[in-house]
Formats: sequence, C-alpha cells, structure tokens
Amino acid sequence: MLQSTGLINSDSSAAKQAKPCGGSSAHKSPGASGCSSSNTQAIAPDIQERIAKHPCYSEDAHHHYARLHVAVAPACNIQCNYCNRKYDCANESRPGVVSEVLTPEEAAHKALVIAGKIPQMTVLGIAGPGDPLANPEQTFRTFELVAEKAPDIKLCLSSNGLMLPDYIDRIKELKIDHVTLTINMIDPEIGEKIYPWVRFNRKRYKGLEGVKILHERQMESLDALREANILCKVNSVMIPGINDHHLAEVNELIRSKGAFLHNLMPLISAPEHGTHFGLTGQRGPTPKELKTVQDSCSGNMKMMRHCRQCRADAVGLLGEDRSQEFTKDKFLEMTPEYDLAKRQEVHEDIEKFTAEVKAAKAQVAASKKASGTKILVAVATKGNRLVNQHFGHAKEFQIFEVDGVEVKFVAHRKVDHYCQSGYGEEASLEHIIKAIGDCKGVLASKIGSCPQTELRKAGIEPFEAYDVIDKVALDFYEQYVQSTPLGRSVLMSQAVVTCAPTVKGKDQSSTFNSSLSITQDNNPSHCYSCVDDYPIPPCTGFSKDYSCLPNVDNHQQN
Repeated sequence: MLQSTGLINSDSSAAKQAKPCGGSSAHKSPGASGCSSSNTQAIAPDIQERIAKHPCYSEDAHHHYARLHVAVAPACNIQCNYCNRKYDCANESRPGVVSEVLTPEEAAHKALVIAGKIPQMTVLGIAGPGDPLANPEQTFRTFELVAEKAPDIKLCLSSNGLMLPDYIDRIKELKIDHVTLTINMIDPEIGEKIYPWVRFNRKRYKGLEGVKILHERQMESLDALREANILCKVNSVMIPGINDHHLAEVNELIRSKGAFLHNLMPLISAPEHGTHFGLTGQRGPTPKELKTVQDSCSGNMKMMRHCRQCRADAVGLLGEDRSQEFTKDKFLEMTPEYDLAKRQEVHEDIEKFTAEVKAAKAQVAASKKASGTKILVAVATKGNRLVNQHFGHAKEFQIFEVDGVEVKFVAHRKVDHYCQSGYGEEASLEHIIKAIGDCKGVLASKIGSCPQTELRKAGIEPFEAYDVIDKVALDFYEQYVQSTPLGRSVLMSQAVVTCAPTVKGKDQSSTFNSSLSITQDNNPSHCYSCVDDYPIPPCTGFSKDYSCLPNVDNHQQN
C-alpha cells in the first residue's frame, strides 16, 4: 500500500480547538476582485480579514472554526418545491429541519452555553427553519441579546431576500456583516418551476406573478447589501433540467451586483423528505454534474465548495453536527461559561497552528513540480486540514484535486460510515466506493485490510498517513504517477515510541519502550501515550520512524 511518512508539529491546542471572528475593514465592493478557478484565487485582503474566522464563508476557516444556527424563525413567506420544514426532526441533516424552535431568550442562552463549551464557535447564524426576515421580531431580538452578552461572536443572516430591503437599516445597526441570499434564478419563467407561491405585503401571489416579485426584491437586496458594505454570499440550488444551464447567468449577474461568493448546492430530493420535488421524482445532480457547473462559474467569482447544507439548528464544525448534545432540555439546565479571555487564547492557538500548516504547505509545494495530470483523492479528516481519521469512522470524505503542486478542495461527499458497532458493513462499503469512485486514492489515518482489498478492486488506492492534507495528497500523487510498487511497511514486534512533542504549549515529550503487536495490516493492537490531558484517546498509529501520532482513532489504549 502507498504510504506517507511526514508529520507536522501539532504542538498547540489548536489541533483540538478553534474560535471567534475579527473586525471588519472598509471596502468598496465585496465582489470587486476577480477570481480564477484556483482554490488559492485571490480575495481582496480586506474581505479575507472579515471572513477569516467564518467557517461558512472561508474554506480555510471551516477546518478550525465552528458555527451555531439558532432556530427562532419558523414562518416563511415563500414556498420552494425543494423545501419541507420540519420542527421536530433529529434524524435528517438538511436546511429547514430542526428539533425544536426557540425563543430569542432561549437562543441567546444557548449561544452563551455553546460559546463556553465550544470556544472555537465564532459565528451565530439564523437560517430558519423558515425565513428570518419573515420573523423579524424574533430574529433581531436574538441578535440584540447575543451582541450585548457576547460581542466577539459574528452575527450572520440567511434569507430569500423578499423582505431584506425593508430591514437593511436594522441589519446595519446590529453590525450584521455577513448575509446569505438564496437566489435560484433570474428568469421568472424558470423560477415558476421552483416557487409555487410568494406571500408579500399580506397577500399571496401564485405562479409567475409571485416569482417576478421575488426576483425584483432579490435584486434590490443585492444592491442594498452592496451599498451598506455588507458581505454577501449567494446560495443557488442546482436542479437538473430546470435551472442547471441557467446558473451561469445567475452567477454573472450576482457578481456584477457585488456578491463575492457563490455556493452552488445540489438539490436534495429524497421522497421521504416530503418535498414536492422529492414526491414527483425530480432528481438531484450527480457529483460530476455539480462540479462541472461549479467549474464553469469559477472563473467569474469565488465558488464555495465546502457547504454542508446544514440543519437550521446545526452546532459545531461543518460536517460535525452536535445539535443533539444541546437540545432544549439539556442546554437550559447548563450555566453559561462564556469566557472572552479563554476564547481569545484558543483563537491564538488556532492562528499559530494554521500558520504552521501554511508554512508546511508552502515548503512541500516548493519541492514539487506539476505534471499536467490532475487526479481526485478522497480524504478522511476530522478537521484542522489534517488527514486524521480512520477510514471506517468517516461519515463524509473531502475531495481534493491534485496536480503535483496544488491541492485544491473541490467537494465533500457524505457516506454511511463503514465501521458500525465495531464491524465493517458491506453495504456501507459499497456506498462509499460508489461515492468516491472517481477518485484515484483515499487518504486516511488507518484503513483495514478488507476495505483496502475492495478499494483496490474498484481502482482506488488506499493510502495511510497522519499529516497535513496537502502534504499527504502530494506524496500520494508523486507515488501514484510514478507507479510505485505497492507494499506494506516492515512488521516489528519491539520499538521505542516517541510521543507527540507539545500540547497546550508545554513540552511533554518523552520516550518509552512499548511492546507492540502489529497485525498483518500494520495496525498496533497496543499503544501507550504520555499525553494525559488530550481530550480524546491519544493512542495512535505509527509513522515510518515509529513516532507516536496524536489524535488518530481506532486504536486501543492500555
């Protein structure tokens, strides 16, 4: 099996935690800087500063910082054929779904609790389950309470734009610096296939008449946000056969009106969700179809590719939903432990860690040469832009495009995790292989022998490593294009293991002898660690020099 041997210095607590947002600087137009299709395409420095800790606006930030969505807005003023709001659902993960609706006071209490429990939570967003501006009193009261008690938390609003022009002054007063608009069309005849009705000024408008009102108000919203110097991201749902060929026009127009980020999302249309599209058989796009449209638009403006289409009560890192840890019956019994100094310390650790990752990426890239051949790789990661998750525990894979020098994030794909109740599920493995079938390799901290065999049969090379994603991907690419013979590492029964160097800034390095029983698939059955205060079992796999690697799961600790 292809293998990687490097390890970055993960000495700061940022490898475990993350945190809030910085201030904003003035700019003329959020969409003023043109973008190439590269993942490193330039966003104006002042905008980059404003989004640096916003996981939904910055691809880099989403590896480290968390968000909280509070469900205080149940009513909606339009009907979308892809939407079915559910107020008591804990099992679905999609927009419009929540477990419970909160009052503004409950939402503010929840925000303070989570700001203490998850200090890397930097953003509070209101995105539903209806439209926040169809519930203006609840929405703005929530923002007022949070801004008063936790001023370091960024406030974020998502809306369909129908009522935004009426509330732009209130949005500015509350210093809401990030607004997301959902715009699926700029041609009302296309919109008529998406929106059956629109409720405006206490009257319901059906068909084309309603869609025209929605379109005009969305364009006014874009103009108002640009004039107010508020960053605007636009979400568009890609619906094959309806608006897929129209989205390039949407992209061009929103760019001209100041939006700086475009998020093309796949339609979710499973029949069990109860939406009109789901019940009538409207399919969603394939990953390839979605990427094709994203790539076609990426030369015009920055594309968001890391969206998880979150629930309206999502908690935690993108791709990690911890909402069930903070249900109303639980968080109302918790005493808020909001500590600004602690949060700032966590943020400093994250910034230090990300600087190390950036330096490591630059060092690796400087030593590589592009071959002209691009491949896709699937990565199992728990965050921090590291390959740091066992293959069998992954509930999603991040997909990166690699050309020998650049490693570009292009998508994420949700899967059923392979290891359930300690056993590999054959059906889950088939689903995983189908989901990542266009990838040449899968990168994970550990991959069992059975899935390795099946992955190779499908033409996907397993690759074990624990390091920065960019370095591992480039190591894999180099070996892949050179057709390195496959093989296993040398088995050993005795080794001197060195623990990870520093945690929380304190030197806790030490070495000790450990009897290792390494199985046929090079998986230690025993591992010891000197890092006592690591938040999860620090027992790990081993690099080529048998250094103990922190934070890799699926090993036993004795």
